[in-house]
Amino acid sequence: MANTEDAMLKIDKLNAWYGSSHILQDVSLDIARGEVVALLGRNGAGKTTLLKSVMGLLKKTRGTVEFEAQDLLSRPAHARSRLGLAYVPEERRIVPGLTVLENLRLGIVASGKMKQERDIVERIAATFPRLKERLGQEAVTMSGGEQQMLAIARALASDPAMILLDEPSEGIMPVLVDEMFALFAQLKRDGKTILLVEQSVETALGISDRAYILDQGAIVHSGRADAMLADADIQARYCAV
Repeated sequence: MANTEDAMLKIDKLNAWYGSSHILQDVSLDIARGEVVALLGRNGAGKTTLLKSVMGLLKKTRGTVEFEAQDLLSRPAHARSRLGLAYVPEERRIVPGLTVLENLRLGIVASGKMKQERDIVERIAATFPRLKERLGQEAVTMSGGEQQMLAIARALASDPAMILLDEPSEGIMPVLVDEMFALFAQLKRDGKTILLVEQSVETALGISDRAYILDQGAIVHSGRADAMLADADIQARYCAV
């Protein structure tokens, strides 16, 4: 666990519900500035629920969630984004009928940085060469991997301090997964803080500093990523699909 005094994101005894279903049960974790932390577990363990709880996308939550020592649970979702959090959901949410550039602009508008649009677009184009070639193309006509790149680029348009990634490699051809994780490695070198939900355990642990494992809505294991990568028993017990 990170030193709680230095934690950028601090979650303490977080509970979350979908209707009457109690999904997260007293979840606690810390992420320090500049860390990449993997959140692992079987399908249905509560990983996406945790990300949505942090971002303010669930109606019923209880506990403590702090980002940069500021309480999040009392703030609406858009206010959490303005604090420096960005979220890339599993379903991507690319807007039909809009070009790649117009989808990027949605992220810029959400961040309140419209005066910096040209600089932001140039930075995104340099980081994502595939998107640079397609700025005028309708976004939903791109491949699934390219749409995922766009979703990540849109999140990065606000230059967030921390990015939450939900299953970024889901349904994407291996060559694009390699490109994507090379990007995450560069973001790590640049000092970005990342919370990564990813079914590919080896891929996630290979880029992460630490990891937590969720099982049936509770944290059941945590530790250094390299140690967890070497522990086949832990992976088989909690992470097999």
